[in-house]
This record gives sequence, structure tokens and C-alpha cells, in this order.
Amino acid sequence: MDPTADQPGPRVHEARFRAMGSDAHLIVVADDASLLDAAHERIDQLEQRWSRFIETSEISELNRHPGADVPVSTDTRLLVERAIAAWRLTGGGFDPTVLGDVIRAGYDRSFDQLGATVKPGSSALGKGATNIGLGEGTVRLPDGVGFDPGGIGKGLAADLVATEAVAHGAAGICINLGGDLRVLGRAPVDGAWGVAIDHPMVADPVIVVVLADGAVATSTTLRRAWRVDGRVRHHLIDPWTGEPSESDLALVSVVAAETWMAEVLAKAELLRGTERLFDLVGGVGADALAVTNDGRVIATDGMRRFVGPAGIPDRVDLVIPEVES
Repeated sequence: MDPTADQPGPRVHEARFRAMGSDAHLIVVADDASLLDAAHERIDQLEQRWSRFIETSEISELNRHPGADVPVSTDTRLLVERAIAAWRLTGGGFDPTVLGDVIRAGYDRSFDQLGATVKPGSSALGKGATNIGLGEGTVRLPDGVGFDPGGIGKGLAADLVATEAVAHGAAGICINLGGDLRVLGRAPVDGAWGVAIDHPMVADPVIVVVLADGAVATSTTLRRAWRVDGRVRHHLIDPWTGEPSESDLALVSVVAAETWMAEVLAKAELLRGTERLFDLVGGVGADALAVTNDGRVIATDGMRRFVGPAGIPDRVDLVIPEVES
């Protein structure tokens, strides 16, 4: 049902689809229904440019030609620029050149095709974000280095599409790309957007964040997981070990002004664990919530202003899935 059917003002248009290897949810508040289609098409365009699993993408072209100045679109140059900025911001906690480690962990095809059990991957690629070159309309990867946009691609896509939709006449928009979410402008109800922070092993949302304009991103080790030689592997690679993270945190959500920033901070804070928790978000005006592996909930003081009287729980009750023998 259209929540604005009996109300004055723009109508609500909504779509759910698969994009960038994730479930996407798009809500556009606008008189013109074509803005929903335009936003969907723009997400598809960015996926075609940025996916390492699409042979004709600009990222695949970059990875095929390390050491060369490869012509790229403005979108892709911006993506690489943001990824370098994120690497510097997090002191290497986010590294867009962990592609070799990701492949060696078994993530060598799209997650939709991966399956529950895979063989170890093989790659000679190393890391090297320091020496990525940005030219006028070109990007150059160092020899022996691969680039994997990962979550920052979804985050930046949400930012770009939201900003463009409002510039083209949308009164408001919400874009959720696999947990990387951006809201901007008018919400369908009550003037603000409610964003549920879900934990894969908890029945109800941990909290509901209320935003008028901003971004939320969540990183967790409990999704995108598979087994290699009987060991559970996942996509959150620790750049310092080259292995899937063994953090004592299961989930981190970050609220920030932009989604690409929230995404990289959520990932970097999760990798740092409780010992250095929230030492990054305060310096950039972001707030965060974390859930430990045993269900304890920790949040920055500022996070409480986004949840209202419901507050933030001290713990969540985990439902542990049965392990197949």
C-alpha cells in the first residue's frame, strides 16, 4: 500500500532487487515515478563499471593491466580516490588492495555462485595501496597488485545515486545496498527515516536509528561466510594478517554523513576489536554501535541521540544456529 495515497505531496515509489551481490531496497519520494527507474538504472551502471566479477568492468580492466595508466570514467576515478582516502583515514585498516588475500580465502567468484564449501583460491597478488596512481581520467595499479572495491563501492554508489536523485527532483530517497544505506530528503512518514540495525543471530533489530539526512553502514563476520577445508572463512580480510578477521566483535554499525565513510569505518572498527574500539569514529564526527561475539552491546555516547527513548540494550540474546555434523 502507498503510505501517501491519501496525503498531499509527493508519492512513494519502491523497488527491491539484486545489485552488487546484495539485496537492494530503493525508496523514492517523488511525483515523477521515473526517478525510481533512473536510480535503479544508475545503480546497475555503477555495478557494470565497478564489479570485479564482470569481465567488461573498468575494475576488471584495471586488474588486467597493472603498471599501466588505464582510462576510466569519472565514477571509477572517484571510487579509487575515495578508497585511497579510506586507506589513509584508517591507517591501513581498510585496504582496497587485499584482492589476492580475498581470492586465497576462497572468494574467487560472486557470492551468489560461491556455495557453502569451496576450495582454497590461488593468487600471486600482493598489497600496495601506497603506489596507486591517479591521473587525469586514468588510474594505474602497481605491478602485482589487484583492486577490490568491496563495500566501499556499495557505499559510494548509495551516496551518488541519492544525491543525483534529489538533484533531479526527488523530494526524498532511501537506498539500501546490502546494509550500506543512505537517506536524503523527505521520508514517507513523520519527516525522518527509521533504519533498523539487524544482527544475523538476533530475532529483533538491535536498535532503530532515526535519521533526517545521513548514512548507516554495518559490517559483520556473520554473513558472506563459507568453509574451506572444514574452516569457516568470511569476506572481512584483516590487512595485517591477510586472513579473515578473528576479531572479538561480530558486528559494527556506523552512522556518518556519507555512506562510503560509514562503510570503511564499520569495517575498520570491527577489525580493531574491543581493545581499540571507536578510536577512529570520533575523529571524523561519526558514531557507532558494536556487538561482541557473546552478545554484549557497546555504543558511543553520541549514538544515543539517534535512537530516542527506546535506548540501546546492554546485551542481545543470540540464537546460535545448529552446526551440521
